[in-house]
This record gives sequence, structure tokens and C-alpha cells, in this order.
Amino acid sequence: MAIDKVRTYFKEVGIEDRIQEFDVSSATVELAAKAAGVIPARICKTLSFLDPDGGCILIQTAGDTKVNNGKFKRQFGFKAKMLSAEQVVQFTGHEIGGVCAFAIDNEDVKIYADVSMQRFDTVFPACGSSNSAIELTCDELFTYSKAQQWIDVCKIPEEE
Repeated sequence: MAIDKVRTYFKEVGIEDRIQEFDVSSATVELAAKAAGVIPARICKTLSFLDPDGGCILIQTAGDTKVNNGKFKRQFGFKAKMLSAEQVVQFTGHEIGGVCAFAIDNEDVKIYADVSMQRFDTVFPACGSSNSAIELTCDELFTYSKAQQWIDVCKIPEEE
């Protein structure tokens, strides 16, 4: 199970005890927010996109955002195309509903963090299962996910 891989990964940095496993599903932003007892915007969703070079791009973003296609194209130089569920598992080892940017040892996966999360002191990304999360500061999220950089490719609802 992917959560076991994430737990082992977090054990190496001494924070495995911070993983929360819920008795209910946290497979969507709304369900995760309810399970964690926070507003949906504080859920860190991990979006998966096809890299034309044959890899995958993961973007960690706040739960209330949507990718802005123009910003995405300016950042990466190509149009955003989401991965299929099968491709997500192939690249990340995580199933839809539990996708996160932790414990990924595939060199074809590039990980980024969107600035939309920086509105919050802490966010709640999944931990490899559809009923888990961990509360992390934005700095911790960036470090533990091994993100390459902070980017701005999403629109926040009040920007619309």
C-alpha cells in the first residue's frame, strides 16, 4: 500500500506519528476538509500532468484553486494535459484519492508547489491513501515533497 511507503518515508525524517488516518474517506477536497476539520482551501491537492518529454509534473495546490491554463503554459511552455488514473499510478505509485508528492522515487516526476497554499500557516496533503492526511507548514511541504520550486499557475476563487 502506498500509505505504508509514505509512512516509511516520514519515519526517516521523524514525523510518521503526524500522519492522520480517518475512519471516513478523504478522497476529495470536500471529504478531506470534513475529515480533518478544516476549510477546503487548506487541503493540499496534488494534480498530475503529462510532461511532453515523457514524464509527469505534479503540482501541489490549495484545495479551492483551479489551474489557470495561461499561467500553466507560460510556466512550462506547453498546454496542461492531466494524466489518466492509470498513468498517475504508473508515475507516482499512488491511487487517485490518495495522490501526494511524498515517497516518489521516479526520476521522471517533477514536483512543484503552487503559491496558493502560502495563504495558510499549515496545509493537509494526502499520504498515499484515500483516508489519510498530514498537517504540514508550507516550508515542510516544500521540503518533504522535494519540490523543485514555488510556482504560480492557479487561480484562487476570489481572483475570478
